[in-house]
This record gives sequence, structure tokens and C-alpha cells, in this order.
Amino acid sequence: MDNGFFKNIEKKTGVNMKDIFELANSLQNANFRDEKTVRNVIKRVSQIANKPVPQELEDQIVKSIINDGKSLDFNTIANMMNNKK
Repeated sequence: MDNGFFKNIEKKTGVNMKDIFELANSLQNANFRDEKTVRNVIKRVSQIANKPVPQELEDQIVKSIINDGKSLDFNTIANMMNNKK
């Protein structure tokens, strides 16, 4: 991909693409049935997005992924964070 494309995304979002790629690589072989792994991913996404996740919301996301079998991706976490009122 064009490096300028990623630079534009970084400028618009304030998110470092290197961090996104590192996170994506770490997710490839992650065990999403393991609570500790899921919590670490949620914390990492929170750091990258610079958006804190309250403990109650973190617990809901973990339950949703581990118990309800939802897939863990940025959209799942973002939707849960945006729906929190």
C-alpha cells in the first residue's frame, strides 16, 4: 500500500498505523477464549484509540467475547464503546 495513504489516516485519526499493525499481528494466534488475553487486547485497543474503557464496559466486552462467542475485532469493541451511555 501507498505510504501516503497511511500517513493520511494517521493525520485524520491520530492513531499510529505501526501500532495498528502490531496489534493486528498479535491477534492472529491469540486465544480469545482466555479472559486475560481478551482483557489485554481491550486495554491495548483503548490505549491506541486514546479512549479509556471503564471496568464495567471492559467486563461486558469480555463476557460478550468469551461467553457469547462474539468475534473480537475493532468494530465489536468500537460499537460497544459507542453504545455505552
